[in-house]
Amino acid sequence: MEHRESQDVQDHKRSGDLQLGHKGQAVGEQQGSRAATELQGSQAVPEPRENQGVPEPRGSQPAASGPAAPLRRGYTTGACAAAAAKGAALLLVTGEAPPSVEIDLPAGFRHTFKLTGGQRSSRETAVCATVKDAGDDPDATHQARIEAAVSWRDGPGVEIDGGKGVGRVTKPGLPVAIGEAAINPVPRRMILEAVSEVLEEHGAARGMRVVISVPEGEAIALKTLNPRLGILGGISILGTRGVVTPFSTEAYKASVVQAISVAAAMGNKQIILTTGGSSEKYAMAMFAELPEEASIQMGEYVGFSLEHAKAFGVRKITLVGMAGKFSKVAQGAMLIHSKNAPVDFSFLAKTAAESGADNELVEEIAAANTASQVVDLMTAAGNSAFFEQLCLHACRHCLKHMNGGLTVEMVLITMKGRVLGRAEIRG
Repeated sequence: MEHRESQDVQDHKRSGDLQLGHKGQAVGEQQGSRAATELQGSQAVPEPRENQGVPEPRGSQPAASGPAAPLRRGYTTGACAAAAAKGAALLLVTGEAPPSVEIDLPAGFRHTFKLTGGQRSSRETAVCATVKDAGDDPDATHQARIEAAVSWRDGPGVEIDGGKGVGRVTKPGLPVAIGEAAINPVPRRMILEAVSEVLEEHGAARGMRVVISVPEGEAIALKTLNPRLGILGGISILGTRGVVTPFSTEAYKASVVQAISVAAAMGNKQIILTTGGSSEKYAMAMFAELPEEASIQMGEYVGFSLEHAKAFGVRKITLVGMAGKFSKVAQGAMLIHSKNAPVDFSFLAKTAAESGADNELVEEIAAANTASQVVDLMTAAGNSAFFEQLCLHACRHCLKHMNGGLTVEMVLITMKGRVLGRAEIRG
């Protein structure tokens, strides 16, 4: 399917650049979300981890170390696609394959990309490629070959489409229309500008058609969130700034917003928020009646995810996870990384007392070293009221954070998926 760049597309200023961890890539710019457009712009972030079974020692501190070497930034698939397109356009016009090209990046500077694989099969078509360098970011598309095939058009202007290994959009809620290649607005603009620059410099009277391909894209996409978001057949061509910032938390936040956007656009009024892959697996089995896109890995960003779910019109939010993380939500933390919110054992001891635990057990909990140890103690005591009380505390704090207006449900589970406690409050 051909796609002609319209003025609307040219005028887009931001788009998604959303990959979920070193194993995942998600995409998109959310319409109607200011935070979504402000938080996008890097290719990958650390994958969320479950921590109930991983001890979080009392008072633990990061190990001392010397000064860390600065992390090397990389470049987005969108920037690589624009560079390859410019190289192919130059090859088509001049008959010579350039070893490198320089393009403008939305980040505000120019960068030179090395090119490879330049071929002109006739005077009508040319192909050029570049190999993506994600820097020190653990990116699913690192070292992927990004190709551009350029051909002449009879009329003026630049057409942009996706070829092999570039996904097609099949669900609403993304910045690209259903049926089109998953090349986000900013990369489209970058490709358009790079090719137009060549046409203008050489006084070409005809336009060009650009097809972006990623030979390994279909295999790479299997490691990403693209299938869940309705992007089938390959990866997305992404990038808001052209630059990949290593281990960017902003990118992970943006991937959460994108997932919520797709879920809402598909008509889901209930979503499931989990902290990682293990809890998501059990949550999806528990709520099998909900479609796959309703399940979203929020990582550690509880408050952030709640706010955006409400903004997108979700009416019920169910959080499913393990006590190590969600005991922090019960004590009022909305960012639950261990550096930001250590487990409060005094709070857990107080909650145990509220649920009927005897003094000896309360003292054991107050002196515990890990959240999983507390879970074991209360499970052995047969005190299910403790877990229900944690769920109620968590629901109240979530509703307070969002100023009410919807229903919040909390489900605490073990590492093997057994339900410890469950509560729901309509705010």
